[in-house]
Amino acid sequence: MFCRINGAGLNGLNAYPVDVEIELSRGIERFDIVGLADVAVKESRERIKAAFRSSGIKFPAASAVVNLAPADIKKSGSFHDLPIAVAVLEAMGEIPSGLEDSVFIGELSLGGEVRGVNGVLPMTIMAQKTGLRRIFVPEENAYEASVVSGIEVYGVRDLRALWEHLNGTNLIKKMPPYVRRPESYVDHLDFADVKGQNFAKKALEVAACGGHNVIMIGSPGSGKSMLAKRIPSILPDMTFEESIETTNVYSIAGQIDKSAPLVVKRPFRSPHHTVSTAGLTGGGGIPRPGEISLAHNGVLFLDELAEFQRSTLEVLRQPLEDQKVSISRASGTVTYPCSIMLVAAMNPCPCGYYGHPTKNCSCTKKQVAQYLSKISGPLLDRFDLHIEIAPVAYENLSSEAKEEPSSAIRERVQRARDIQNQRFRGTGISCNARITPDIIREVCPLTPDGDALLKDVFDRLGLSARAYDKILKVARTVADMDGADRINRLHISQAVRYRTLDRKFWADRY
Repeated sequence: MFCRINGAGLNGLNAYPVDVEIELSRGIERFDIVGLADVAVKESRERIKAAFRSSGIKFPAASAVVNLAPADIKKSGSFHDLPIAVAVLEAMGEIPSGLEDSVFIGELSLGGEVRGVNGVLPMTIMAQKTGLRRIFVPEENAYEASVVSGIEVYGVRDLRALWEHLNGTNLIKKMPPYVRRPESYVDHLDFADVKGQNFAKKALEVAACGGHNVIMIGSPGSGKSMLAKRIPSILPDMTFEESIETTNVYSIAGQIDKSAPLVVKRPFRSPHHTVSTAGLTGGGGIPRPGEISLAHNGVLFLDELAEFQRSTLEVLRQPLEDQKVSISRASGTVTYPCSIMLVAAMNPCPCGYYGHPTKNCSCTKKQVAQYLSKISGPLLDRFDLHIEIAPVAYENLSSEAKEEPSSAIRERVQRARDIQNQRFRGTGISCNARITPDIIREVCPLTPDGDALLKDVFDRLGLSARAYDKILKVARTVADMDGADRINRLHISQAVRYRTLDRKFWADRY
């Protein structure tokens, strides 16, 4: 007896259809799985047999050969258990045929329960795009799969429940389609708590408007981390496409919130400075997303930047340019997206008081140079805004005047981002920081006085081509905040003010 059941496979974020073919024939009892299956897939033989016994279903005493097609792609993961089990049931005649429009995903326990798996969302999207009408997933993954419209989702508790459903004796209820609820951005971390630091607040507002990378340098206690941790409260809404992209990454990583299956708030990731290269960019035998991909469409905050291993920081250079990170293994290459807003904070020297207005620095010039040299020139060049965080004056700290709340800042950020969404509609560009070289002159028109100032700045500071582009992009964001179509002298001037620290601290090093 031969039959075929629809399954799914994963390669990074890319889901692909898997045909689970089975042939049952008379002969010595055996159960072979072919089709370039890894150890986890081959072990499904024992899980399936035990699940059948626990569910009160007799396993066939026959020669069974299961083929996972296409046979030239390596299959990994335990989510092939359920389609193989359904194929066995159909080949035995235990369930009616006619499942060509259904796909099955799930891991079986020895007791017959269907356990949750990672990566359900991209596999559901793939199933919907290929025209399948129904998908059967573990009960705990059903809410996640319901995010995808145009396909019926059924959450399966155990193998027997699925067997009864397919026989029509006890139907499983269809999962209602996901309905996005209004999100609240009220948070205990609010810019209203930050006294003073008006220049830094304005710079972070510009960065949030355009999705620009920021580095903050200042002495200990000046408020760098406090400012950075409040950035999520002013970030603009995610589009539905951005939510799906980010949720796909979290689904693969197994970090989906079961009560809120769609990521609708921009991620904020803050790894410790001891993080490994693989932890930051992703890796493992079966490559998983790292912190840079988990921050996709959100913020990656690197506190104490100079304390990170230099080799770890250097691997960020290419992903920051390409908005994707590729992880190569002997079995193939996996690519994860990483369109992020990189925010970094650091002290100016080991003791932290180099250049402090009132406290003396205890470091030698050599120590300061060695500390700052941990940040390479090419990496520093990838920050759009460089902000010096000055110590907060007593008058500001003791003032009872109320600071501007995050909600007011966020309204301005959202207006500026709405302008960019309209400008880049249909181009695949999400914000000003992602403007590509082929359209930068088109979307960043300069007034004559703005062009003259930018030329003067370029010649005086000896800027690189990348720095020139970054100043132009930041100026475009400042102009959007001002509601201006063309970039004038004031916009260029403000953008240049946010890019001077490399001349102050690294002038004699790069």
